[in-house]
Amino acid sequence: MADKLPREMTGAELKSMLKSSINLKSLGGVKCPELKLAPEDLQWWRDAKVGMFVHWGLYSILGRGEWARFNEQIPKEEYEALADEFIPQDFSMTEWTELAKDFGAKYMVMVTRHHDGFALWDSPASYEGFTSYERGAKRDFVKEYTEAARAAGLKVGLYYSPMDWRFPGYFDPEGLPKNAQLMKDQCYGQVEELCSKYGPVDIMWYDGGWLAHKGSDTSSAWFWEPEKLNKLVRRYNPKTLLNPRSGYEGDFYCDEGSHEITGKILPVPWEKNMCVCSGCSWGWMADDPVSSFEWLIKMLVDVVCRDGNWLLNVGPDRNGKLSDEVKNRMREIGAWLAEYGEAVYGTRGGPIEPLDGVYGSTSKENKIYFHILDTDACSKSQIPFEGYRIVTAALFHGEQVPFEQKDEAFSLDLSGVKNPETDTIVVLTLDREVERKENSEIHFTGK
Repeated sequence: MADKLPREMTGAELKSMLKSSINLKSLGGVKCPELKLAPEDLQWWRDAKVGMFVHWGLYSILGRGEWARFNEQIPKEEYEALADEFIPQDFSMTEWTELAKDFGAKYMVMVTRHHDGFALWDSPASYEGFTSYERGAKRDFVKEYTEAARAAGLKVGLYYSPMDWRFPGYFDPEGLPKNAQLMKDQCYGQVEELCSKYGPVDIMWYDGGWLAHKGSDTSSAWFWEPEKLNKLVRRYNPKTLLNPRSGYEGDFYCDEGSHEITGKILPVPWEKNMCVCSGCSWGWMADDPVSSFEWLIKMLVDVVCRDGNWLLNVGPDRNGKLSDEVKNRMREIGAWLAEYGEAVYGTRGGPIEPLDGVYGSTSKENKIYFHILDTDACSKSQIPFEGYRIVTAALFHGEQVPFEQKDEAFSLDLSGVKNPETDTIVVLTLDREVERKENSEIHFTGK
């Protein structure tokens, strides 16, 4: 198939595509062709499908969420004193990387510094030396993480927040330009440290580019100069994937939160970021209920069938520990992926458009993995489908499924499926390979 030139999706077409529950962060970010990665550079990430996110910091001592410092207006001295208490007991970073492997993740993203300004590494650029290396722990957790992740065969993602509540200039950058510049200088210095000290960074995952908690990452690009910032990243790691939260449009989009995913396949590379617990906090909270296995599998299916990646967050406590319930749920999902991963890893969403709450599809080569969430609603329904001929239909483990195909649709007789699973997978073998349309060929404009 001949290469297609990138095109702009605008106006009614863009609005139509976004008629779903998906809320892509930072649509219409600053463009910079020099920074844009080629589709082949995203292939490992798009094949990976599953990642593990980790939020951990001083807020993990309080257990009231990562926004506790701001929400509760905790005095500077009181909050920063926690840095001398942040001394995790009997903690090894391999606890996280082993869990990530058990979960089935192919990559990780660890928070290196959240909005409170506390850096989890040896950071000379940190304003006032507010780091885990200088204060209580005397440890460089980013070094420990990057080494452990690579040893486990996981791709390395670093979360970094440019903003910092410690600077009054964050809340009034025009009125307090010198103070705001101090924050910006810290950002550039710390990003350079992260990209130069710890080997190749596979993903730079920004958050919090907006100023004074207003507007968007894109509307604050005048201040952060994201083209300049990310050229700094690429100077050290030319193939680092960039999310869109610095104000630059990035290499993939993010949908944040635990809301359900509905609608059609998205024509862009994107990632669903959500928590294994209730989603009321990304950081540790002692009584935050763990989501059910069935609901999480449904979320995974809804994401990959719309051609997205799934980045599932855990929030360790002050000692870097996770509850047995969280670990068991992550491993339960991992066991499912170990059994059914062929229908997830290395696939692309489609070509059959999802029907909310009923079915969706993934595909690779000449196989379509038809993910059925509601067998009663799906059985014998006419499923829109044209351009391919189905040769066989079978449950994932081999039992044949009766089917009928007409010119523009097919139907499955699922009456023989006596005990439907959370995701009942029917493998459709085709007489030719599914054409793969790389989503990165399409770009957004506008906010």
